[in-house]
Amino acid sequence: MPTRDYPLEKVRNFGIIAHIDAGKTTTSERVLYYTGSQHKIGEVHEGDTTTDWMEQERERGITITAAAITCFWNKTDQEKAKENLYRFNIIDTPGHIDFTVEVKRSMRVLDGAIVVFDGVAGVEPQSETNWRYADEAKVPRICFINKLDRMGASFEKSFQSILDRLNKSAVRMQIPIGAEEKFEGVVDLLKMKAYKFEGEMGKEVVEFEIPADYKSDAAMYRAQLIEKIVEHDEALMTSYLDGKEPTIDELKKVLRAAVIDNKIFPVYTGSALKNKGVQLVLDAVVDYLPSPLEMPPVKGINPNTGEEVIRHATDSEPFCALAFKLQADPFVGQLTFFRVYSGTVEAGSYLYNSTTGSKERLGRIVRLQANKREEVKKVYAGEIAAAVGLKDTRTSHTLCDEANPIILEQIKFPEPVISMRIEPKTKADQEKMGIAMKKLSDEDPTFKVSTDAETMETLISGMGELHLEILVDRMKREFSVEANVGKPQVAYRETIQKEAEAEGKYIKQTGGRGQYGHVRIRIKPLEPVVEGKKIAKNISREEHFEFINAIKGGVVPQEYIPAAEKGIREAMERGIVAGYKMVDISVELYDGSYHDVDSSEIAFKIAGSMAFQDAAKRAGPVLLEPIMKIEVVTPEKFMGDVTGSLNSKRGQIEGMEERGLARAIRAKVPLSEMFGYTTTLRSMTEGRASFTMEFDHYEVVPGNVAQTIIAARK
Repeated sequence: MPTRDYPLEKVRNFGIIAHIDAGKTTTSERVLYYTGSQHKIGEVHEGDTTTDWMEQERERGITITAAAITCFWNKTDQEKAKENLYRFNIIDTPGHIDFTVEVKRSMRVLDGAIVVFDGVAGVEPQSETNWRYADEAKVPRICFINKLDRMGASFEKSFQSILDRLNKSAVRMQIPIGAEEKFEGVVDLLKMKAYKFEGEMGKEVVEFEIPADYKSDAAMYRAQLIEKIVEHDEALMTSYLDGKEPTIDELKKVLRAAVIDNKIFPVYTGSALKNKGVQLVLDAVVDYLPSPLEMPPVKGINPNTGEEVIRHATDSEPFCALAFKLQADPFVGQLTFFRVYSGTVEAGSYLYNSTTGSKERLGRIVRLQANKREEVKKVYAGEIAAAVGLKDTRTSHTLCDEANPIILEQIKFPEPVISMRIEPKTKADQEKMGIAMKKLSDEDPTFKVSTDAETMETLISGMGELHLEILVDRMKREFSVEANVGKPQVAYRETIQKEAEAEGKYIKQTGGRGQYGHVRIRIKPLEPVVEGKKIAKNISREEHFEFINAIKGGVVPQEYIPAAEKGIREAMERGIVAGYKMVDISVELYDGSYHDVDSSEIAFKIAGSMAFQDAAKRAGPVLLEPIMKIEVVTPEKFMGDVTGSLNSKRGQIEGMEERGLARAIRAKVPLSEMFGYTTTLRSMTEGRASFTMEFDHYEVVPGNVAQTIIAARK
């Protein structure tokens, strides 16, 4: 009978998150090397990293899919013995905004995160988005300011950007010794010792006395650090104010509690590429990030009774896990990644999927080191593993013990903002394309497939041009599908601006039984759903739609009301202005009538659809377009050209700042204006500028632009 090989207090589930190009995967490779999981460090620029194992990742030098790794760490100040080892379950996530879904779903199942920042750029747009996801999931974080060896790197500027743009509760745990090419090591402010990294790949951590010219700064920053820590413990605060210096162990204990409570975010520094500082960050993971035992118990709903159920991170409670990621594996078929919150599960047993109400046999369980697999017989509470052979389990489904059912809160994913037409090149490709798109949309909830009702063409939708480009490339390589694709198109939406009422009456008299459906509805604009904001229970976050049944006295029988709602929903899908899906609308069904013989569900469905179309036409319907948050980093001499170009694209400049020797421009620009901007920017700046873009919100399209869009749809 297998037993738990590591006590739960020695397990750390954490992710490595960052903006694209901050050095996240390079940091992950150092982690694998120093933990002994691999004997050679892979480099992104050489295309041989462990966590970036997909061909597309190695070609582009970016992370596309979150990779799960299990490894073991022995703190640098402890003797090498098995009882001192900690098990790390690490997820290396993508930094590119098009693959933001990987970060969002990883945050849901992790207990902590290392947030990596570029020492030159500091906080960048995707750093803010990832930080927001971590805030929503209440994930404790450690910050690592990386790339201090680069020209223009500044620990102080990067640290200040964390305080200004992310959270005022960040605290310096270290200060660097030297900068840029003279960066040599770090000073630990708690221990008041300096560290350098020697030997092969900086494996040996050498402790020495703080250099004389750093002592006064170190003493000043240490005093600030201690003040920040003692604020979170009254007894320690009192003794500190009485002039008694707290011990390092006392400080660590209070700091740990504050980090787990998201009250403090410790900041470390180094250079992963130059093998400096990573081991001390791993020590901090052990010291300050929580074990599964220290996280709040997970809450869910009993699907049979609707009551709230709580599960604690212990092997003795009933089994409960969340499937958070699907991945097609060329060797074993589909892998389903899951996080066990309570209980244990063995290979060969049956699992109950409480989301679908079905049972599935768990064939094999594997632990992963990126694309390598280690088979295990049993997994325990607090662990992350992957199941082989689950056919009907999807992302966000709950797996549990059938005798003790629970449904955990589902992971919410952003809606796609861009789409393109796709068609198979041959008849043989048609069938393969259907299978490929089904598997890819199961893997990636932000990838949607639909059919244009008018042209019957297949549309694929995603988070950006690169997202769709990668998916089409994967279809070709992994599923041998040859396809033609159209130009990317913006996913416009429609909404209304004022209230309106309408009546829908469907009466059809034939020789036999007729059809009779009659409803009166009132529609009004619904406040748009904002990420992270609480919304009313009866409002669907996915559709931004509210349906209110205000029928009194049985003027419309209850069995016909769902049919009327269905008709309204179908009319919203078709739109009023230009055939785009309608959002942010509240519909109240308040009156109507029925016929004892002729009324039917289909009649009320048609009546609901007619009433909605009539009301929407009189409620000031408008087009909405996705507005993107843009950041352009450019040499100063091209500033004028870049800002002029953004203004010409209906952009609003929101701010500018120094970024090393370059300048960063932040703006909001409609997505429709940004196609092909990479080429425009390169030619405008001699190839020296770069930009990042992410979805921000939907906004009403100006009248003249809307006319052009409507004309193009007709």
